[in-house]
Amino acid sequence: MRDDLFFMGEALNEARKAFESGEIPVGAVIVSNEGEILSRGFNLKETTKIPLMHAEIVAILDLHRNHNMMYLYGCTLYTTLEPCPMCAGALVNERISEIVFAAEDKKYGACGSVFNLTSDRNLNHSIRVRSGILREDAISLIDKFFSHLREKDA
Repeated sequence: MRDDLFFMGEALNEARKAFESGEIPVGAVIVSNEGEILSRGFNLKETTKIPLMHAEIVAILDLHRNHNMMYLYGCTLYTTLEPCPMCAGALVNERISEIVFAAEDKKYGACGSVFNLTSDRNLNHSIRVRSGILREDAISLIDKFFSHLREKDA
């Protein structure tokens, strides 16, 4: 059985890298069915000036650069924030088996909070979704980021 706390901790480490880079602190790791971390990612939107570079997309791109895999059957994505519609759609297309997220995204969440793309019967794949692992840690990091941002703007 996978160690959810360990893998979400690794996603939080990625989120901390985003924070240190001035990015919204969201991090992700993709884990194989055997429990191996296949890829990592954190938000790079501001750094790259490419709005698509969410943590989940960065992790997907990292996986495809380093592994000869077409689809992600049997893999789990651990991410510190519920994926948005763009990321959830990409994960459906990737055929990932499971998403585990720490905190809900009450504005853009697409894994059950606002939208539910991961189990939409009109799509060609559905994804198991679990949430709440290290939720408070993820929320604390995001709150700290936006608090610092407000202080800069004041």
